[in-house]
Amino acid sequence: MSDLIEKFYDDFADDYHLIFGDWDASIKRQSNVIDKILQIYFNQPRQELKVYDCSCGIGTQAIGLALLGYKVHASDISNKAISRAEKEAKRLGAHLTFGVADFRSLEHVEGKYNIIISFDNSLPHLLNDRDLKQAINNIRDKLVCGGLFIASIRDYDHLLQDKPKATLPIVHDDNRGKRIVFQVWDWEKEDNIYTLEHFIVQKHGKEWITSNRSTRYRGILRSELSRLLAENGFTDIVWYQPEDTDYYQPIVVARRI
Repeated sequence: MSDLIEKFYDDFADDYHLIFGDWDASIKRQSNVIDKILQIYFNQPRQELKVYDCSCGIGTQAIGLALLGYKVHASDISNKAISRAEKEAKRLGAHLTFGVADFRSLEHVEGKYNIIISFDNSLPHLLNDRDLKQAINNIRDKLVCGGLFIASIRDYDHLLQDKPKATLPIVHDDNRGKRIVFQVWDWEKEDNIYTLEHFIVQKHGKEWITSNRSTRYRGILRSELSRLLAENGFTDIVWYQPEDTDYYQPIVVARRI
């Protein structure tokens, strides 16, 4: 499974920014959302707080938090995503460190952190409770006592009611050209698992060129994730909905015991 996830994000690394209308603006907006939540829980200056993004991709949240002044380390399962994140951090003048790691195996990540984040539906790549528990335990062990874990997942409480087969297409038209972004979801018969086919259709001159990448997810309910967090060393578990944060996915915050 790790190889398939790694391949998905390796293949996606060069094009990931294309799913946004303006990726640089999204970096700023998403980090501001996280920052507002952190300000609820911490009184220290940002410069005193150590943040670890354990599934950073090309750096959307990690770079933004570093630009706000947090001390940030970021890792991802994809070497190519990390290479892209390093280049983007340099372009934007963000100072943070990077590494390659699967969040089910974080023993080579040095130090402990006040905050660990995992955004953009990364946890549901883990298709069973065993793997998810392993990741949660690794994340817990990299937090200081009282530290916070913050993650976002799709709103599966809503999606599992109907199990939609696709997302609505989004059309972007900017200096990168016109493109259409959408997903097709093929649900399996058991365990709320689905295969996601991600499409970007770009106009080049008079032609439309399609790129497609595939991965698998597990639709996990908020109550299921809350239970696993509570059973594996976390307390004070709170969910923030999009209407509370202006972020496009529900966000969970949990404190290490």
